[in-house]
Parts: sequence; structure tokens; C-alpha cells
Amino acid sequence: MKKRLEMLEQLQEIDLRIDSLKNGQNSLHGEVNGIEQGLDAAREELAGLETRIAQLEQEKAEREGLLATEQENIHRSESHMKEIKTNKEFQAIGREITAARKQTTELEEQILRTIGQIEELKGESAAKSASLAELEENTAQRRQEKLVEIAATQKDIDTDLAKREEITKELPASLLKRYNSLRGQRRGQAVAVARDGYCLGCNMNLPPQLYNSLFRGDEMISCPHCQRVLILKQQPAA
Repeated sequence: MKKRLEMLEQLQEIDLRIDSLKNGQNSLHGEVNGIEQGLDAAREELAGLETRIAQLEQEKAEREGLLATEQENIHRSESHMKEIKTNKEFQAIGREITAARKQTTELEEQILRTIGQIEELKGESAAKSASLAELEENTAQRRQEKLVEIAATQKDIDTDLAKREEITKELPASLLKRYNSLRGQRRGQAVAVARDGYCLGCNMNLPPQLYNSLFRGDEMISCPHCQRVLILKQQPAA
């Protein structure tokens, strides 16, 4: 029985180490995902700038088309004025030309504003593009570093899993079932140290008769409070 208790204690040490390694590995995976998300966000931001620039370029082209049409209308109307013989027609054409010139002025101002917006966004886009290129390079390096850490952690996990298998082969199935059930119920700790009349798993006082039974080591005893398997360990003599 003493050997089985020692094996259970070793098994718990291995399992707790595996739990810790897996938690660390999950954190590393989370960091890799965070790195990827940061890169994706930068790419989306740059793509948004490029989309906005394309929209402004299209608006500029449309206004330039309208401007060309208005200028052509003005030229046509001015040419037509030479053929007008009545004052009423002359005034009507004059009003059309005035309205068209006002429209061309507004279009020219809009085009200039759009050109300014495009130049500003192109400057911002160039800066974002340079930052993205640097971020992509750094991201590739950081990702590789994290993947190396993940692989090294997995190697440690595999080593401990092999040790775990060796121990579990020598333990009865019923005992393993009980151990695994307790691990699930007690946050990974199925085995607890008993010392000075206390269970160190739950820090509760053990009944004297039960505690004295631990000294014989001829049976498996559980804490009546937390149900963990108890292993007697006395303080070393001063």
C-alpha cells in the first residue's frame, strides 16, 4: 500500500506539472493569436485607407467630368450669343452662362478639396504601409519564437505523459478511477499530505484515530472533509 501511495503522489506531481505546462502552452497560443490579430487590424486599417482613396478618386473623376460638361456648355452658349438677335434671348443665355460659371466654380473648389484629401490620405497610407511592412517582419519573428516555445513545451508534456503512462500501468483501474474523479472535483489535487493531525489539502483537523491509522500505512485513507487520499509526512526532526 505504501508503494501505491508513493506512486499516487508521483502521479499527482506529474499531472500538476502537465496542467501547468498546458496552461503555459495555451497562453503562448493566445499570444500567437494576439500577434496575428494585431497584424490583421493593421492590414484592415490600411485597406480602409486605400478604399477611401479609391472612393475619393472616383468622386474627383465624376466632378471633373461634370466640370468638363459645364465648361463645354459655357463655350457653346458663348458661341451661340453671337447669333442672338433679340435682347430677351440674350439675357436668357446670359443667365444660363452665369449659372454654369457658378457651377464650375463650385466644382473646381470641390475638386481641389478632394485632391487635398487624397494627398493627405496617400501620405497616411504610405506611412501605414511602411509600418505594416515592419510589423509583418517583426510579427513573423515573434510568431516563430512563440512556436518554438510551444514546441518545446509540448516536448516536456510528451515526456511527462510517458512517465504518467508508466505509473498508471502499475496502478489498479479502480484506484485510477478514484484518483481521476478526485482530481476533477478538487481542482487537480486528489492526494493531500497529512501532518501534525491536519489535512494540508483542506487545512482541517483529522480525527485522532484516523490520523493514527496513517502511521501503519497498511490501508488507503481519505480525509473525511475533502475526501482526498492522505499521505503521512511528518516534520523532520530539528
